[in-house]
Amino acid sequence: MDRRQRKTRRAIFDAFTDLLSRKEFGQITVEEIIQRADVGRATFYAHFETKDFLLRELCQELFCHIVDAACGQEEHRHIFECDTHEPVFLHLFSHLQKNDNNLLKLLSGENNELFLRYFKTELRRLAERQLPQFQAQKDPRLPRDFLVEHIAATFIETVRWWVNDGMRLPPETVVEYFYLAV
Repeated sequence: MDRRQRKTRRAIFDAFTDLLSRKEFGQITVEEIIQRADVGRATFYAHFETKDFLLRELCQELFCHIVDAACGQEEHRHIFECDTHEPVFLHLFSHLQKNDNNLLKLLSGENNELFLRYFKTELRRLAERQLPQFQAQKDPRLPRDFLVEHIAATFIETVRWWVNDGMRLPPETVVEYFYLAV
């Protein structure tokens, strides 16, 4: 992707996340996104097939950033930016705590099922990459796919618990609880 395309894509993401701070996902229209991003309809559709695809890409951007950071990639070209060397699940909780790109609104909003589905898909991929650290503590009879699903579901429920508790605990403590539960 060239610089101009990245800039346009970033403008669309910024417009979308700004709208998410004010409205539920289901109430946001493509027209509002393109007006706020100051791009044409054809430009929007050149980057994203639908508003749902934009939501999926937002989720993929988050996990791609986290995986790149864990792999020591120095040049992030993601909408999520930070300079961290935290373990992947702590890194993810840190972004949630900062509410980067209105992630909490997506996780706790009225119409969050679509985002949760995308989030869980990416979380499964992340769990697959981190599986060796979990398998060492588990019974070897557990099927790999069961363990991945368990990790993803436990993470999502841990996030829900933390958000419902007002995010009073620091991410480090919540991640510790998560590891103890898995």
